[in-house]
Amino acid sequence: MSQVLLIEDHQTVRDGLQLALTRQGHTVHAVGTGEQGLERLRATPSDVVVLDLMLPGMDGFEVCRRIRQLGDLPIIMLTARNDDMDVVAGLEAGADDYVVKPVQARVLEARIRAVLRRTAGDSRRGGDRTGLEQHGALTIDRAALVVSKDGTPVSLAPTELRLLLELSHTPGQVLSRQQLLEAVWEHGYLGDSRLVDACVQRVRAKIEADSSAPLYIQTVRGFGYRFGPL
Repeated sequence: MSQVLLIEDHQTVRDGLQLALTRQGHTVHAVGTGEQGLERLRATPSDVVVLDLMLPGMDGFEVCRRIRQLGDLPIIMLTARNDDMDVVAGLEAGADDYVVKPVQARVLEARIRAVLRRTAGDSRRGGDRTGLEQHGALTIDRAALVVSKDGTPVSLAPTELRLLLELSHTPGQVLSRQQLLEAVWEHGYLGDSRLVDACVQRVRAKIEADSSAPLYIQTVRGFGYRFGPL
């Protein structure tokens, strides 16, 4: 049974989502402000956070950044409109996925289950490749799901790790955004490339010496991304 922290200021929405997710087998702790959400996280461990962007006081973007500073807890953000700037800003703040309001409980529940599978590390992550891989200064241990750079561990959120493992599984091969959506986020039918692009930028910031001239995750214009060759 997963522990879900729901941070949503609109009581009707909060109560409805709490009830729907509880019926699906989740334990849901629901609060109305970002401050309450951060306090709850410090007191009670959660498996995933569902976070509204438009909160009173501390907004969802700042809450997202603070949660990400605390660790690699998966974050699904709720946005009131399909606004590119809001979505991209939320993803850049560290969110793993997003759902546009009005929220359909079945869609949110599917996103929660998908992000929890990424956190758990299912068998698709490493494919049939195991053991240590050395790519320049980067070491990838697929068995332990650990990435290090120059011998120093790199802290990657579950979605970031899975994206890197997916790309590095076939060095030199170009993967389209659609392929990465289906493999990493498991809902490529939405055709939302913003999830991929924002996650690539976050991973580059952690593993590249110069993210503006990447060696590891390279953009192939008009197609997608490839890992190397170095």
